Parts: sequence; structure tokens; C-alpha cells
Amino acid sequence: QVQLVESGGGLVQPGGSLNLSCAASGFTFSSYAMSWYRQVPGKERELVAFITNAGGSTNYADSVKGRFIISRDNAKNTVYLQMNSLKPEDTAVYYCNTVLHTLVGARVYWGQGTQVTVSS
Repeated sequence: QVQLVESGGGLVQPGGSLNLSCAASGFTFSSYAMSWYRQVPGKERELVAFITNAGGSTNYADSVKGRFIISRDNAKNTVYLQMNSLKPEDTAVYYCNTVLHTLVGARVYWGQGTQVTVSS
């Protein structure tokens, strides 16, 4: 059973930092790319950052480039999102995501989300 469990969210002041973690289980973690998304009420979920299976390539939304860093530890089956210089507009629920390719097609998996609030 595939599980993605996020942690590390919370309340932080503007300019502060948070480090999110996503612990994965139930699949061969090192074989799959991972992503972080975020969503605010009334808006579509948006891609924040992406990392390939071995961590050799990453991509970021323009809004977080230079401030957020995605990384992974395949020995710990965990993907991270280091968020620096946080802004109020970064406030959202952050979700971990992966897409597994099976014999019957691709299946998308999400974690339960972790709330990040940036406010003074």
C-alpha cells in the first residue's frame, strides 16, 4: 500500500524558513520522481518543485526559484522541501506527490498535506 506522509509545516514569520519532509512507503522509492504541490482554498493545486528519481535534476515554479530547495534521501525513502525567505503568499497546504506506472496505467498518489502559514 502506497503511503506518503508529510510533516514539518507550521506557522512562521515572513522571511523565516521551514523544512518539509515526506516519508514514502509501499513502493520502490528510488525508482520514481517526486513532487511537492501546494493549494490554497478556492485555487487549483499548483506544482512547486520536482525531483527525478536519483535526484540529479530538479525543477521549480517561478514563484519559488531561488528560495526553495527540493532534495531526497533514497536510503530513507524521504523527500524534502527546504523553504527559505518565506512570504505570506507561500501560505498553503503543501502536498507530496508521485506518479507510479503500473501494468494498468499511471496512478497518482498524494499525501494528506501539511499546512504552512506565513504571517507576522
